[in-house]
Amino acid sequence: MPHDGKLSDEEIATALETLPGWEVRAGKLHKEYRFPDFAHAMGFMVTSAFAIEAMNHHPEWFNVYNRVTVELISHDVGGITQRDVRLAGKLEETAKRMS
Repeated sequence: MPHDGKLSDEEIATALETLPGWEVRAGKLHKEYRFPDFAHAMGFMVTSAFAIEAMNHHPEWFNVYNRVTVELISHDVGGITQRDVRLAGKLEETAKRMS
């Protein structure tokens, strides 16, 4: 599967306009989701895993109780790509369905 190239700062800024709550931190797309409790946070992760696996593009993510912190970067190109933007969009869709 061909990989997308690294996005410019302008392209990233445009993409962030469609991804509420997402920002760039340390060169990665970053967002912290908060859920009512641990079960909902884990449900989000498990439900998201199916889309993640289908995309074969895996996030760096961390769970502490009701929070899931997500960081997205395409390590193979050393930056943020359209794959990261698409995955962020999928995570947003999943989070909306779960709220």
